[in-house]
Amino acid sequence: MRIAVVGSGIAGLASAWLLSRKHEVTLFEANDYFGGHTHTHDVEQAGRRYRIDSGFIVHNPAHYPLLTRLFGQLGVASQPTTMSFSVHSEASGLEYNAATLDTLFCQRRNLLSPRFLGMVRDLARFYREAPALLLQRDDLTSLGEYLERHGYGAAFRDEHLIPMASALWSSPATQILQFPARYLVQFMANHQMLQISGRPQWRVVEGGSASYVAALRAHWSVHERLNCPVRSIRRGPDGVELDSAAGLEHFEQIVLACHSDQALALLADANEREHSVLGAMSYQANETVLHTDARVLPRQRKAWAAWNVWLPRDRDAACTVSYCMNLLQGIESPEPFVVSLNRSDAIDPDKVLARMRYHHPVYTQAAVGAQTRKAEIQGWRRTWFAGAYWGWGFHEDGMRSAVEVAAALGVHWPLHGGPLAPIDMHRQELAA
Repeated sequence: MRIAVVGSGIAGLASAWLLSRKHEVTLFEANDYFGGHTHTHDVEQAGRRYRIDSGFIVHNPAHYPLLTRLFGQLGVASQPTTMSFSVHSEASGLEYNAATLDTLFCQRRNLLSPRFLGMVRDLARFYREAPALLLQRDDLTSLGEYLERHGYGAAFRDEHLIPMASALWSSPATQILQFPARYLVQFMANHQMLQISGRPQWRVVEGGSASYVAALRAHWSVHERLNCPVRSIRRGPDGVELDSAAGLEHFEQIVLACHSDQALALLADANEREHSVLGAMSYQANETVLHTDARVLPRQRKAWAAWNVWLPRDRDAACTVSYCMNLLQGIESPEPFVVSLNRSDAIDPDKVLARMRYHHPVYTQAAVGAQTRKAEIQGWRRTWFAGAYWGWGFHEDGMRSAVEVAAALGVHWPLHGGPLAPIDMHRQELAA
């Protein structure tokens, strides 16, 4: 079959890679690079070259089994990393790094602070009590309601749990409080985050996450349409008409591996069910800057962590997290490489290396409800929807959705397989 795949994030890349084993696949990407949130920058500092990630960064074998299997088959190397987490409050001046007792109490006055000690006690209590939510089928109670009902303190809520969730989902505090509580706890349980010890070893791709994109492209036969935005899609009884910068083309099936709101906007003939399901999922835009301005990191060097959340006075403000890429990617450099979300005004323009704008799904009760209705639209009128938004919004979720779509179209990924040999380069040139 002739199949079009729209979007080259992990869901689109994996869909194209799998489907091209059996079908003729054309991959459409509006940007000037393949990868979506897999975005690696080549930068120079003090005469040395570095490859710095600004989107997808970490994974681990236990909770990213499909992605890990993909990396294994492609021969993509990875290395251990840290997932340390810090908070700095603009209003109170509080700073802590949750990695060790020493860094947790890097401000020694917190050893005698009832508020801070209460936060630590509430953290331990949350780890004990929250798993009980998983025994219930309650997707209506929001996180804010759950915390109030069980008497958790403001310090734990505002200076630990919300910042942590905001960093994970790149969402402002007010949106995190509206998360279905059970949904958040399910994610934390699945990622062994409801425990102090025994957490998994996280890893990063050696040489930057875009290394796996290059490896994928070396192992597929796909017609590549880079810098080729799709304008509209119309389905008919005998196929799909796709209008893009390359012109009007006809396909037998189409995989929309872009964000759900983008997919809906492209469908010129979307029906009521597609509007209802896809329209229930919204996205948060996040201004992202790669830079070397250490002023956005905590004041105390001991408080520097892989993930550094800055709490603005305004609780309705956007998520403000800075990733210390030196810690995450194991890089030594004269100045730290930092990726900051929504802190452009605080960054010295002379230290900016790149500016991006990423969109992340917002998980509301309506969005979680829409996820359960995927079967109502999946595969109808030759149209398939793949994306991390069907899960928790992470790379493994996008990978899983691609594997499911490929299986429905007759391509089953073997559970075991050794490293793949590169495809014939002449064949690749013809495909591209």
